[in-house]
Amino acid sequence: MLTRLSPLSELATRLRTAGFPLAADWRAVDGWFRPWAAQPGLRDELRSRLRALSSAQAAKVLRSSRETTTHFAWCLLDSPSDPFSFWLHEYKAQEDWREGYADSVHNHRYHFCTTILRGDYLHERYETTIDAGTGLIASARLRRRTLCQAGACATMLADEFHRIPEAAAGTMTFLVKSRPVSSFSLSFDPASGIGHRHVPVEARLGELADRI
Repeated sequence: MLTRLSPLSELATRLRTAGFPLAADWRAVDGWFRPWAAQPGLRDELRSRLRALSSAQAAKVLRSSRETTTHFAWCLLDSPSDPFSFWLHEYKAQEDWREGYADSVHNHRYHFCTTILRGDYLHERYETTIDAGTGLIASARLRRRTLCQAGACATMLADEFHRIPEAAAGTMTFLVKSRPVSSFSLSFDPASGIGHRHVPVEARLGELADRI
């Protein structure tokens, strides 16, 4: 889908030719991502790319994208041969949020870098205590709260925990994700003190017949 020299093709080429497993040194990716994201024209590139999608390309984006309780996650590039994927997150209006995703304390199965294209959100980072018996989050302590605005960049490793309790209507972010480095992720509701373990549906297929 990347057919010309552009901000997206430049980043994709850099990642494909890194010369080391990306997930093993995601801080290096962060070092490339921040100056790349500061280049002018990224929003124009994304806008042009979406407008130029063929019917087949649009269908592929739709098949790979999904809706969460707090935002729409649009998959822009996800080739099985690449050790990364590109995403666009479109945050819903706050009144349309339902509890349980970005607004919970959580980590991810993958590392990622992100930049805010428009809008802003409140970003919180946490330290967590994991219960040795259940493997779930038992408690979470706020480390830092930051109002992140357009142009801001952040990197999250899979073992780090964060929360986005608020986002301005129309906020959009671009993300580059590593391939999963864990088979599950964890979340924690600060209000109820209840933790959850999340296993992706594709990981459950092998045992599906045994559960019937």
